[in-house]
Amino acid sequence: MTQPLKLHHHALSGNSHRAQLFLSLLGLPFEIVDVDMQGGAHKQPAFLAKNPFGQIPVLEDGDVVIADSTAILIYLALRYDPERRYYPSDPVGAAEVQRWLSVASGELANGPALLRVANLYRRQVDRTRPESLAQQVFSVLQQTLSKQSWLVGSGPTIADIALYTYTAHAPEGGVSLATYPAVQAWLARIEALPNFVAMQRLPLPAPTPAG
Repeated sequence: MTQPLKLHHHALSGNSHRAQLFLSLLGLPFEIVDVDMQGGAHKQPAFLAKNPFGQIPVLEDGDVVIADSTAILIYLALRYDPERRYYPSDPVGAAEVQRWLSVASGELANGPALLRVANLYRRQVDRTRPESLAQQVFSVLQQTLSKQSWLVGSGPTIADIALYTYTAHAPEGGVSLATYPAVQAWLARIEALPNFVAMQRLPLPAPTPAG
């Protein structure tokens, strides 16, 4: 690596934070390029040349351009973690990590992450399905993490990193983690890792009136 990596990023984007967190945990030098989402910079030709879908984050590593937070995690793990601590090389471990990456892009994204975005942009949404998905994913996480410290194997992997941010920030969408103590303990373990970086927090939404 002859120059710092460049991460096109937004401070309130959980997907951006996943990439930023992994870069920091790996101890890699990198530059953050803030993308003016409100100004529409992500829909301009210069950015669309990096990601035609107009989404953040995007990672530049010299001539290599990687879009999508999951793709970035996999790229960094394969390129800069030769010991394969974060992405197991054995078929079972790799498959287990992929399973959790799918959860991060599925139930987590369409549940608590969607509710957080609704709060961030003051959007009215039907909370029925997202809240059901949030309960499902956090119940499964609680069950899993009641028996083991990390999602896959004996140490943190990109599975943990992929699920961390939108789980930790679920209360910003009105989803409480109070009934998931094993999940809370897991979040604390991630936050205790060397070089951990936090994402900016949003004000919590007002409680929904009873009745």
